[in-house]
Amino acid sequence: MSVHDELTSVQRCLDDLFRSLGRLEQHVGSGGLEMRRVRADADHLRESVALLRDAAPGIGQTRRPELVTIPDTPYDSTLWTDSDDEGLGARDRHAP
Repeated sequence: MSVHDELTSVQRCLDDLFRSLGRLEQHVGSGGLEMRRVRADADHLRESVALLRDAAPGIGQTRRPELVTIPDTPYDSTLWTDSDDEGLGARDRHAP
């Protein structure tokens, strides 16, 4: 089975789980801590599968990382005029 088929199967199972949870809530009620916990866990599973679907290779096109160009020119030194040196503090003050 391909990744797409596996994710589709997982999604179908999750849909079945949500339908079953709806029926169970009608019998048990949705006010109990246990039912809220099961519902929250099922929601987390749905979110996780959605993230897997977005990150999975072979679905649609392959994702390439977006490249960021960093210029070779030096940074403007005025960016650091009012900054503290890490571990040393400000330039015009002394450590206690």
